[in-house]
Amino acid sequence: MHKLAFITSRLDSWGAQLISVFVYTKELLMMTYLSVRAVIYDETQGLRAIFSVVSAQIYFTGFQALPIISVLALASGSIVIMQSNLQLNFLGGNEMIGNLLVVIIVREISPLLTALVVIARSGTAVASELGNMRVNKEIEALESMSINPLSYIVFPRLFGGLISVICLAFYFTLVSLVGGFVVTKLVHDMPLNFYLDSLAQAFSGEDVILFLVKNTFSGVFIFIICCYQGFSVKRSPHEVPQVTTKAVMNSIFYVMGFNLTVTTLFYLNQLIRLGVL
Repeated sequence: MHKLAFITSRLDSWGAQLISVFVYTKELLMMTYLSVRAVIYDETQGLRAIFSVVSAQIYFTGFQALPIISVLALASGSIVIMQSNLQLNFLGGNEMIGNLLVVIIVREISPLLTALVVIARSGTAVASELGNMRVNKEIEALESMSINPLSYIVFPRLFGGLISVICLAFYFTLVSLVGGFVVTKLVHDMPLNFYLDSLAQAFSGEDVILFLVKNTFSGVFIFIICCYQGFSVKRSPHEVPQVTTKAVMNSIFYVMGFNLTVTTLFYLNQLIRLGVL
């Protein structure tokens, strides 16, 4: 009986956690929908005001993150290319280097590391900024002037963050593949024509779709989670670091969970096509 009660209690706990995840996801999706809807139907502030906030978000999230993205991309690309070239030389499969780089850098490393950098830099900033705005009653001040916070605060950060994440991921991929080759060239001789041909043959439409799906999801959910958590602050300034931490943890959970799910489904589909499953 005790063992059965323990199992039942654990199942109840897991079920409650699963339901809370679904409810939280529903609230995030609803906030995304309402922010987009507010921009379309709310005429209190013009598109010029919204565009200025979007531009500021792109500048902070995208442009100012280029140095750290460049360092990470160059290091990641150099390590992956050198290790791949060494192992493939040992195994006698040099022609597979393009496929290996696409799988490792384009499909996996680029979306994941870009998302983590954006969470660490911009996600924390957005959550704490909106939390402080809530504490200082700036949100209520906007509402008293008939300005919808969803259209003036949430949507510009959401849209600007989405554009920034996609552009940063593309920049990460470009620096990894080009800069990594240049660094590898200093250590090990690799013909440029062979490298470019191998990459050209490895790229496919599925890689572009996978790249866009992962980075679009990351951009949307990172910023909607951080805005949601920032708005959840009630009155005390002591809540701001707490909601910021929760925003970071939830963003990492959603991004890594989605990337893992998409990658798993993609490779299961590949195995089915090959007749392995």
